Amino acid sequence: MKILNDVLSTLDNDAPVDDIVRGLYWTAVVSRSCGLSSTLFRDCSHDHAEGVESVPTTGGTAAELAHRALSSDIGSSSLGLAAINSLIPVDLSRCTEINAADILMEKGKGRNVSVIGHFPFVDGLREVAENLWVMEKWQKPGDYPEQDASRYLPQSDVIAISSTTLINHTLEGLLPLCAKGSFTMLLGPSTPMTDILFDYGIGMISGSLVTDAPLALTYIKRGANFRQLKRSGAIRLLTLEKNRHR
Repeated sequence: MKILNDVLSTLDNDAPVDDIVRGLYWTAVVSRSCGLSSTLFRDCSHDHAEGVESVPTTGGTAAELAHRALSSDIGSSSLGLAAINSLIPVDLSRCTEINAADILMEKGKGRNVSVIGHFPFVDGLREVAENLWVMEKWQKPGDYPEQDASRYLPQSDVIAISSTTLINHTLEGLLPLCAKGSFTMLLGPSTPMTDILFDYGIGMISGSLVTDAPLALTYIKRGANFRQLKRSGAIRLLTLEKNRHR
């Protein structure tokens, strides 16, 4: 878990935890800002019988909570990543407000593309790519199992990896499989917007910034999915490219 340890080592602006909310799709930690991560409901070992779990604050700090990202328990790891994202300062002057799907549509035209995680945009991407391989634990028709990454990533010109791989600790096993010279993106609201990720061969990171924490928390408590959260106006989609004004 070197990547996560490297990210944790950069957190030098600790703050008290003001609120923690775990919803059906998203987990939020509020400290210096509101950080998000995927709840990964189906992978959690604890019971979410009510659909939404509110986690009371313990009086600790976000940096303390952030170390739970190293846990083998998915629920705890998700909480830790949200805490990490609540502490990372986002330099808006270096970011572009663009949807990752638009970037992949452009870069994937006529090329071999691999996507780790079944995103809503994969059907459109399939229409423009020469070949599209979508690898997903919870497969939909046309998807490939996770273990096929070793077959398809080395053949791919464009690679998009869900940031949930930081939660389940599979990212470090995937990156060495990426073809040399390929365009590799880490994406999703769970993505830490930190330059540390560029040191591991990732060329672009695409995540989110919560601009209205109370509104976002309200939607998360209601079990909102990402599209609903985005439509609420509580978040912005941000993309950061390696070496952009670094």
